[in-house]
Amino acid sequence: MSARHPLFLIAGLVLALNATALRAGPVEDAVTEVQHEWEVTRYQTPPKEREKRYEALVAKAHQYSEANPGRSEPLVWEGIVVSSLAGEKGGLGALGLVKQAKGLYEQAIKINPEALDGSAYNSLGVLYYKVPGWPIGFGDKKKADELMQSALKLNPQGIDPNFFYGEFLLEQKRPADALAYLERALQAPARPGRQIADAGRRDEARALIEKARVQLAR
Repeated sequence: MSARHPLFLIAGLVLALNATALRAGPVEDAVTEVQHEWEVTRYQTPPKEREKRYEALVAKAHQYSEANPGRSEPLVWEGIVVSSLAGEKGGLGALGLVKQAKGLYEQAIKINPEALDGSAYNSLGVLYYKVPGWPIGFGDKKKADELMQSALKLNPQGIDPNFFYGEFLLEQKRPADALAYLERALQAPARPGRQIADAGRRDEARALIEKARVQLAR
């Protein structure tokens, strides 16, 4: 197996970012800082520099999680950064990071599943469909579907839950169904302070829409 297994490569790079603008406060300021650094790294940093930047951001995100026990928002963002680092590292060596992110999302759901518009459900669902199944990993398409549906119930118009469910359906060879969610992602309301992430996600949605249309034309 190659050092950079493709499923692990994409598992972290495209994880869900449903968090909307937050009200001011110590926790909210910390989460806003992490999410901004994440989107700059994800969408504006050269690929060869991303791994090192994610490693530094993982340490920062973990400090914020430890400093705010009982709050799910820092846990969600720590999970997103850890998953992104796994995506950059790739290969079986990333499995430990992916399992770590899974635990962070599960912990966040236990505290408050509705935090950040259900981002923990969405991000965990993405892991379940990106990560290989047993005996290599914990991947489970049925579980992924259930989790992403939970995210959509909490944030039906959000750009990320619609994008990732559309991507999931496309990978399940359901291009017609996928188009509906991907087009909804393009029409999603802008998130204040999230211009970089929104622009990047729309570009990704457009690319998948073209892919879906090609599949339908066959």
